[in-house]
Amino acid sequence: MVKSQVYIQGGVNLANITQTKSGETQNNNLLTTFNVGFLGRFGLSKAIDLESGLLLQGRGAKANTYFSSSSDDNYVKTKFNPLYLEVPLNVVLRFPFQKEMNIFLNAGPYAAMGIAGKSKTESKILGVTSTSSDNIKFSNDNPFTSQQDDAAYDKIKRFDFGLNFGGGLDLGKVLLKLNYGFGLTKINSTQSNNNADNKNKYRTVSISVGIPLDN
Repeated sequence: MVKSQVYIQGGVNLANITQTKSGETQNNNLLTTFNVGFLGRFGLSKAIDLESGLLLQGRGAKANTYFSSSSDDNYVKTKFNPLYLEVPLNVVLRFPFQKEMNIFLNAGPYAAMGIAGKSKTESKILGVTSTSSDNIKFSNDNPFTSQQDDAAYDKIKRFDFGLNFGGGLDLGKVLLKLNYGFGLTKINSTQSNNNADNKNKYRTVSISVGIPLDN
């Protein structure tokens, strides 16, 4: 009998955003955020599962600009941290390693919807420090049409699509997971052509722990 499994997941995200046309994250710093939610694995065979569920994912990046050789003055630091509800759809390949232990690989698409987030800026110029914090604005563009609705330079697209690649260890009572989220959608609401280049797309490494609910 092929077994199905439901588990809760939580972990750390190391998030970034591409800044060059070739897809590099040049001049951006990793933003440490989180992932949490639940996933189900539905057995298609003894070695293959289909996995899906609902995750709350933190994405974004940090960027620091220095106007002098000192890192203590004359700078602007920004942190961009949107939150998304993500539905992944992965194919999972399991490889028995020892009794009660499997190595697995997973890959598949994801769809995500932005629901909240903060953008924070700290600057210090000639010894004078100022800070600001704003809620991230999402456009209400319909992702299933070629038209752009509600696009603006101070908004990002509400919907993100991409691919997940990962793997880990299934120890029976716990799953140890490593995943790479490769965004395919330009996040700026004014940009409609996702294939023009690989600039302004999410790149997210997730390190997570899963706890099966049937243990």
